[in-house]
Amino acid sequence: MRVITGIARGRKLEQLVGEDVRPTTDRVKEAVFSIIQFDIEGRRFLDLFAGSGQMGIEALSRGALGAVFVDNRRESAAIVKRNLQTTGLGSNARVVQMDSISYLGSCREKYDFLYLDPPYGTGLLQAALAKAEAVMNRSGLILCESPVTEELPMELGEFVRYRQYKYGKIKITSYCFRDFAE
Repeated sequence: MRVITGIARGRKLEQLVGEDVRPTTDRVKEAVFSIIQFDIEGRRFLDLFAGSGQMGIEALSRGALGAVFVDNRRESAAIVKRNLQTTGLGSNARVVQMDSISYLGSCREKYDFLYLDPPYGTGLLQAALAKAEAVMNRSGLILCESPVTEELPMELGEFVRYRQYKYGKIKITSYCFRDFAE
C-alpha cells in the first residue's frame, strides 16, 4: 500500500494485519481520487473507520487543507500516526480514537469530504449515513465504499445519492447536497 500521488507520492504505508482487515485497493483508491481530484485542494477531509488512514493521507498528499482520522481501535490510531509521520503530513491531521458513530454524533466541525469504509455487513455504514449530513458543508461530498450487493438509501436528509461506481465486487456511492445534484 502506497501514496499514489502528491507531495508524499510513492511513500509506503503501514497497514493492519488480520482476517478482519480489508484495506481499500489501489484501484478503488485511484478511482475515488479521480472523482474528486479537482476539488480536494484546500478542503477538509474526514476519514471515518480510518484503518491505516490511507484515504485521508492521500487527500493530504493531494493538497487537502486538513484531515481527521477516526477509528475505535487503538492499533489503527497508532498506525495512522506512524503513517502520518512517515509521509510528513501530520501537521494538518488529527487522529481520534473513538467509535465512529459516536464521533459523528458529537462532532461540531464541518467537512468537505467524508469517506466511509466500515466493516462490511455490520450495519455501521447505514448508522453512519444516518448521521453524516450533520458534519457536512453544503458543498461537500460523501463517499461510501460497500459491496455491490448492498442497497444504500437514495436520500440522507438534504443530501441525495449522486452517482455510483462499480469496481468488481466493490461499489463507491457518492452523495451531494440536493441543489448540486441537478
